[in-house]
Amino acid sequence: MKKQFFKVLSVVLLVGSLNACREKEPEPEVYELGVMVLNSGNFFDNNGSVSFFRREDRGAISDLFEKENGRAFVGGVQGYGETGEYSLILVDNDKAGFDKVEIVNLGKWTSEASLGAPDIENPRSVVGITPTKAYVACWGSTGNFPNFFVNPGYVAVIDLISKKVVKKIPAPAGAGKMVKLGNEVYLGNDSGADALLVIDANTDTVKRTLKVGAGPLPISPDANGKLWLQTGLSVVRLNPRTDQVETRMRVGNDSRKSPSLFAARPDGRGFYYVYSYYDAVSNSTKGETHYFDIDASSIPGDKPVINRLFTGLGVDPLQGLIYGGVTPSFKQAGYVVRYRPSGEKLDSIKVGIAPSGFFFK
Repeated sequence: MKKQFFKVLSVVLLVGSLNACREKEPEPEVYELGVMVLNSGNFFDNNGSVSFFRREDRGAISDLFEKENGRAFVGGVQGYGETGEYSLILVDNDKAGFDKVEIVNLGKWTSEASLGAPDIENPRSVVGITPTKAYVACWGSTGNFPNFFVNPGYVAVIDLISKKVVKKIPAPAGAGKMVKLGNEVYLGNDSGADALLVIDANTDTVKRTLKVGAGPLPISPDANGKLWLQTGLSVVRLNPRTDQVETRMRVGNDSRKSPSLFAARPDGRGFYYVYSYYDAVSNSTKGETHYFDIDASSIPGDKPVINRLFTGLGVDPLQGLIYGGVTPSFKQAGYVVRYRPSGEKLDSIKVGIAPSGFFFK
């Protein structure tokens, strides 16, 4: 009887011990609230990554994809988007035929699928259309310097249920950044052509082509629902209801400099941007970060908000803080520096190589 008692006791203790071990197993990370940093990496090293941190953190996960999947992207990170239960990362390898779209679980960041050539070639931007459909703008196969754009571009329509490209919407060479407004997607152009395509997101067909200036780059809608775009050294405000350009302003008066990396204020009342130039003497790019209001009648470009050049720029819609990506070199880790709207520096966080974009969630 006594032996039987100790046998039962041993089993109970063993089961309890196993349960305790199970209870102590850490829960999987859920990446549903925080900041994604797109690190383009060194193009010829194919070492792009996505870093992640929560707003209250003082450190970041330098390569979230490798942490959760045990492998790297093997390419530069060109873009990022979320829709439904998925995150989509655009990966650009330095060798033809190795570009891809990585589809991961939105919360856990575990791999769901990889879509590559011939469906995906030189992906440049991504937008979610529905919880189960996304668009990826692609240059397609390219030529060599100085004529990269030898072939037409296209928009790959991705069905996130089957994880396949189900259609390619034809586009001019250099299909670039996209912005979705209602049921329409505005597709910009990187080749310099004066072609802003408007795509019907319900039928996946081109509705019309607008002429707003060379190489139109959609930026963002403003507080009034008007779409802002960059074309050359100017910005234009487009009325999406009439397709008319309401305002066209040159950015700055310095003939050496050009604007880039536009980022909207959370309330849509203005835009931050980088104003920079290449300095041949120091063999480096120099510049500052500026701001203009949507009601401005001109953009002088002579009063920087932050007297610093960034390789990536974003504004957190929750806190209103300005995020700047700093790249010391393309062979070492970069940093994210956070500022108040006044330009006051708050802190910095170490991330991957060449931080070039942000996604806030």
